[in-house]
Amino acid sequence: MIEITVLNYLKSVLSVPVFMEKPTDQSIVEYIMLEKTGGGRINHLDSAVIVIQSHATSLYDAAVLNDEVKEAMLGNGVTTYGITADTDISKCGLNSDYNFTDLTTKTYRYQAVYDLVF
Repeated sequence: MIEITVLNYLKSVLSVPVFMEKPTDQSIVEYIMLEKTGGGRINHLDSAVIVIQSHATSLYDAAVLNDEVKEAMLGNGVTTYGITADTDISKCGLNSDYNFTDLTTKTYRYQAVYDLVF
């Protein structure tokens, strides 16, 4: 499953915990949560749309965490080369990223959407 590949990769390169669902431990205030929201297969190539949410105690911290996730996924082209360098994922493209604060719970978060081919 591509979700497990992304989960394990992000766990290995980020300094905050990474989950596939909201942690039950209330003491965890900064974390990453990911889910697969779509996918397909063309000519024996699989694709997936992965959403990665960066949760933090302030909007600024969520934005900073989102930038860390973007560098982890895409690399910076100088010292890091992203998820495609360390996994079987052959393409990682940032579809979009934006403020995704939950107004109901007043939880600050950013969301980044990635298109993967593997």
